[in-house]
Amino acid sequence: MVKVVQLREMQAVIDQLDATEAIEQGFVAYSNNQVVVPPVGELLFDDPPGDTHIKYGYIKNQDSYVIKIASGFYNNPQLGLSSSSGLMLVFSQKTGMLQTILLDEGYLTNVRTALAGRIAAKYLQPWSVEGIGILGTGIQAGMQLNALQKVCDCRKVHVWGRTPEHAEKYRQKMQDQGFEVRLEETPARVAAASNLIVSTTPSTVPLLQAGDIRPGTLITAVGSDTPDKQELDPEILGKADVLVADSLSQCRERGEISKALAAGAIAEEGILELGRVIARPDLAALQADSICVVDLTGVAVQDVQIASAVCAALD
Repeated sequence: MVKVVQLREMQAVIDQLDATEAIEQGFVAYSNNQVVVPPVGELLFDDPPGDTHIKYGYIKNQDSYVIKIASGFYNNPQLGLSSSSGLMLVFSQKTGMLQTILLDEGYLTNVRTALAGRIAAKYLQPWSVEGIGILGTGIQAGMQLNALQKVCDCRKVHVWGRTPEHAEKYRQKMQDQGFEVRLEETPARVAAASNLIVSTTPSTVPLLQAGDIRPGTLITAVGSDTPDKQELDPEILGKADVLVADSLSQCRERGEISKALAAGAIAEEGILELGRVIARPDLAALQADSICVVDLTGVAVQDVQIASAVCAALD
């Protein structure tokens, strides 16, 4: 019989489960060619704006494979709805039979994305973090900041959001969780006050310019997960000392790296995959003044690992 798991059950499990190590192992396996991940399936919508991703794959010689559908519709909060939705389907890798339906409403996608941000900071954050910058005030803006707590001691946060009312709500919420939060008028002001920046918006035009970025800064780019989204000026990647992709094949087609490649600002030969950095942190060789950009487009192996971890915890 197929097991159906509701969102509240997954939330209770995640509260007791830290899947960071599982996600790290998934990235390493991916970079070692032990994972099968076909190209992303994608539906893009204009009115209202939104996108739906279909990501699927498996780690060789494991028990299961996963098909994930996740949507982001950015006007939903105006309707009193979450901007995220979706589900994950877990099948037996031995028989192809459906085993578990995870009705996560996009929650597990948000968790695994936040954990990827934590992993990026764990291996690539500046020697001394003076301020954390957050672009955006949505779900990932909060989850990314909370995820950083386990790997970064800094509690000074600078935030920019398009909507002042949303930004103020974000400030109050994160201050209640122990952060010292200051709202900034522009993304450039965020960059001036921060040297660990996480961008989490669905922007289609660059929010940060190369001249905004201080030496010794890590930028974790999360929002640009479709071919038309962009949060960073390509020249930021051009001036980066270390450039990391979660998936080089995906980043050729989407995310900040795709834009920088198309603009001629970078060469593919200089890009590291995150799984390589996790396995060999010395590959990044960060200095005190190094600028590092991590492009997180979201890889199906993250979905495989988070779904597998939740299913194991529920057995």
